[in-house]
Amino acid sequence: MRHLTLLGATGSIGLSTLDVVARHPDRYRVYALTAQRRMPELATLAARHAAAVVVVPDDPARRRFEQAWNDLSTASPRPEIRVGAAALAETAADPECDTVMAAIVGAAGLPAALAAARSGKRVLLANKEALVAAGSLFMRAVRERGAELLPVDSEHNAIFQCLPHPGGARPGEGAPAGVRRLWLTASGGPFRTWQLDRLADVTPDQACAHPNWSMGRKISVDSATMLNKGLEVIEAHWLFAMPPDAIEVLIHPQSVVHSMVEYADGSVLAQLGEPDMRTPIAYGLAFPERIAAGVSPLELARIGQLDFEAPDLRRFPCLGLSMQALRTGQRACVALNAANEIAVEAFLAGRLKFTAIAQVIERLLSESDFCGGEAPASLDEVLALDHEARRRARGFAGLDQE
Repeated sequence: MRHLTLLGATGSIGLSTLDVVARHPDRYRVYALTAQRRMPELATLAARHAAAVVVVPDDPARRRFEQAWNDLSTASPRPEIRVGAAALAETAADPECDTVMAAIVGAAGLPAALAAARSGKRVLLANKEALVAAGSLFMRAVRERGAELLPVDSEHNAIFQCLPHPGGARPGEGAPAGVRRLWLTASGGPFRTWQLDRLADVTPDQACAHPNWSMGRKISVDSATMLNKGLEVIEAHWLFAMPPDAIEVLIHPQSVVHSMVEYADGSVLAQLGEPDMRTPIAYGLAFPERIAAGVSPLELARIGQLDFEAPDLRRFPCLGLSMQALRTGQRACVALNAANEIAVEAFLAGRLKFTAIAQVIERLLSESDFCGGEAPASLDEVLALDHEARRRARGFAGLDQE
């Protein structure tokens, strides 16, 4: 029986995780759930899954949760309510749980994910920023504290499945023997075939209409710019100890081949499946076993064909900027992530054009503070660098007057 803390319970990854958990009540118990905004949804999930603890961001959120719980009229005992960022990290390290799903979007999820790793837990990592902003710190914590790190992003999970087990490299254990290249696949998002001169007029609703996946608005925009794939390249570098030049991106519109591993003997192993996040979630929860995830069987005859193409960096400049940041160093990766979060926020608010997202990132990456130098040596240094990068990015995005 595994006891699960779910950081980011009301998002798409959180809900998919709870769907898988509910299919196996003999294997999993929900210990703690967290959410940033959706208190009625959090109350409903806590009652449904008998969570012992919930974590909310502040006192107003606590009061909204209490009201939502009372409105449920449930006979279940109310969970303990913990409040604030410190409580979030403490709950991720709580000895009452042994498995942590790190699914909080953005840099806000970094301290709690790091706390789970430092506590030696099984960490199911769906938070890209933990590695993008603090890859060296995070992987050191995994190695030194004996944490079990299992990637949940479909691409990294696919690569993990295609590496040799047991005895092959796991995340945090060094470069896998005999591997020549990693291939990360990408759908290409909703604008893969658009004329380039149309991209400046893209609306938030258009950018969030992903052709294959159902995701939150921020990550949907990241998919449309392919910034998400750039972050995944950085993640793959840290997870699998592969040099940047050995990590490639390939556009695959059907999203059936989730990623591939190319070996020195010329073999290429791929993991295929329906585009449903419950597959990598179930693999992470049950590893090394496999359990039912509620995912439909893959019917290749119905799909008919699988297409692949190289990404066009004129169409997807954010991907090129991500590669640049990885080669520059950890400080540039912090700046890349911070600038993107601010620029996407401005775009979704109607304050910035779609094509200007890359311009904000490029401008911040040109700042001398982020063009090299020593990697941040502590979480406090990472967060201070992130804060400064966001401050400048807000100015570049026209948000500095707020």
